Amino acid sequence: MNDEVLAELTDDRALLGRTSTAERVADLLRGRIIEGALRSGTQLVEEEISGALEVSRNTLRESFRLLTHERLLVHRLGRGVFVRTLTVEDLEDVYRARSLIECAALRGLGPVPYPLHALEAAVEAGFRAAGEARWRDLGTANMHFHQAVAELAGSPRIDEAMRGILAELRLVFHTMDDPRRFHEPYLGRNGTILAALREGDAARAERLLADYLDDSRRQLSEAYARALR
Repeated sequence: MNDEVLAELTDDRALLGRTSTAERVADLLRGRIIEGALRSGTQLVEEEISGALEVSRNTLRESFRLLTHERLLVHRLGRGVFVRTLTVEDLEDVYRARSLIECAALRGLGPVPYPLHALEAAVEAGFRAAGEARWRDLGTANMHFHQAVAELAGSPRIDEAMRGILAELRLVFHTMDDPRRFHEPYLGRNGTILAALREGDAARAERLLADYLDDSRRQLSEAYARALR
């Protein structure tokens, strides 16, 4: 693991507080996966991470266990713990789960107005990142947009499931040579979905999102299959 990521984890130490738990450590590591700091194949060294976060190795091992259960980490006998590399089949399944969760969240919306602040912030952050050619940050903004879509369902359990799904998806994006190609074309489509929701047309927003996810799945699956060869 490089020094930059360890420095970021050291900064995260303050977020743990005095009542740090394996769940909080797992949440921090999951966040670093979603943000793109921890990439597929990265080895997570206990001594380094426990030192950066100032947590016990037992706490860290429990957090590793939780993230392994979420399919984000894998334990390789005799070698250690690594950030997982997904298969194409994993990717297809991630998109099935996304479609079920995100489209249902829009389908279940009641009368306007909808709570759109998180969606608006994500779209704004995406355009700002694109304007400054910060493609990794654009990918993160896109993830936040889709997390905000799921949050419209108003279910903490769905929110938690979606965070894990998006973290898995980010592992796939890590392998792509041109992140701009996979994020920039969808930024405008995020804005179109947001506009439909502002107009109170959740049915149209759902149709737009379904097409969006299908196009994204097809494009990413084809590129990922090539990258794994």
